[in-house]
Amino acid sequence: MASDDDQYARALGERLRRVRQQQGMSLHDVEERSNGELKASVVGAYERGERAVSITRLHHLADFYRVPVGELLPDRAAAAPRFEDAGPELVIDLVALESHRAEEPALRRYVDAIQARRGDYNGRVLTVRSSDLDLLAAVLESSPDDLRVRLASTGIVR
Repeated sequence: MASDDDQYARALGERLRRVRQQQGMSLHDVEERSNGELKASVVGAYERGERAVSITRLHHLADFYRVPVGELLPDRAAAAPRFEDAGPELVIDLVALESHRAEEPALRRYVDAIQARRGDYNGRVLTVRSSDLDLLAAVLESSPDDLRVRLASTGIVR
């Protein structure tokens, strides 16, 4: 049975891996783009939970990935499985949404909140689950179907 520290190290590693993958980088890309400051083998060991990450190195990784340090830190319950709901999704084009910021300020704030909660910083698209879409439609005083049509007509959804 793994210790709490081992479980925490693995959860931290999973978060590091998720952020790296969301940004479309391999371990080799991390080493290359950091000019060798972040070695692929070391970052891989962090991601597998095989090596402890110092506070200084964690800050360096957060800066490199352009995410808040807090987004890399799992809570103590991180080992508990998370289940996502299934159903129709909506894929929001974040680049297109940015160009419609003035027309859709509530949507932009909602998307920002979802990104922060999920720790999703890939910067190009955001998948909105059906439960999120239902809530978003209610906040924007629309039905989910009408909201889909409205956002599709502006090019905000893919």
